[in-house]
Amino acid sequence: MIEIEQSGALNTVQDLGRFNYRHMGVSVSGVMDPLALRAGNLLLGNEENAAAIEVQLFPFRVRFLQDTSIAVTGADCRATLDGSPLPPWWGCGVRAGQVLELRYPRSGARGYLCIAGGIDVPVVLDSRSTALRGAFGGHHGRALQRGDQLPLGPTTGPTLPQAGIGIEPPESALGTWFPRNNAGEIQLRAIPSGEYALFAEDATRFWQQSWQVSNQSNRTGYRLAGDPIFPSHTVEMRSYGLIPGIVQVPPAGEPIIQLSDANTAGGYPKIAGVIEQDLWRLGQVLPGQSIQLVKSDAREAIAIEQEVTRWLTRLRLSCLPLRKAVGV
Repeated sequence: MIEIEQSGALNTVQDLGRFNYRHMGVSVSGVMDPLALRAGNLLLGNEENAAAIEVQLFPFRVRFLQDTSIAVTGADCRATLDGSPLPPWWGCGVRAGQVLELRYPRSGARGYLCIAGGIDVPVVLDSRSTALRGAFGGHHGRALQRGDQLPLGPTTGPTLPQAGIGIEPPESALGTWFPRNNAGEIQLRAIPSGEYALFAEDATRFWQQSWQVSNQSNRTGYRLAGDPIFPSHTVEMRSYGLIPGIVQVPPAGEPIIQLSDANTAGGYPKIAGVIEQDLWRLGQVLPGQSIQLVKSDAREAIAIEQEVTRWLTRLRLSCLPLRKAVGV
């Protein structure tokens, strides 16, 4: 059991998401940075889909009511345990009564607190993720509040040492596969989609310019501010299904990238789709920061997915000696 001592309005329990219900109007939800969740859970010996706490408003403080193990991944949230600093992407054992605090990040946007056994909230439509707009899932369908007590699932992994153990962040471990441009902006690969040809010459500017993530951005979608792009002529479109990563262009000409709480249907022209393996990077971009979209294809997307899978496999194998040492 853990107890929330301080939290913001958008900090929630999330797993990898709620799939196969979009035809019923139910968004996927789930973490904005799935790689951070999967890595943290692997370090703890959890299932990769075990529910954790996604923190995007700081400070966040939690008290542990039992001995357990934790992993803090995602943004560098300047974590402290009883006031002592913890490195980013770090796992360690904690004792009952200790307090973990996550503060405004040095880098990144969202931190993840994974706990041995996972957060044991009820499963709703095959997921423990919080759907804020629908007010279901997670902890009573809402953001976490001071005084909330969350149960933990049964522990299947090792008890991590108090001294702790670290993970090399994917930004450095997979640096050659997740580039930045000369200005230091994250480059996101995207595949031309549906109405791409409709944008004619403006499609070139879509790739060439930097886009700033607008303050009008959230878990539903990131609105991009820049030199607007417009279709060459007006077309009447029927609504179509949406998934995270789809880039729509509304009449104002500033694209919107659908994300974890993406709408399930929409009718704006779609110019591209950000590849799935790049979405975790977008989840760590703050409003006001800039990105660049890079034209890609299915072959490159598959190659990146394979490299990420290899990294996760190496992480899983590196944890095996620790599990064997405790007889798990």
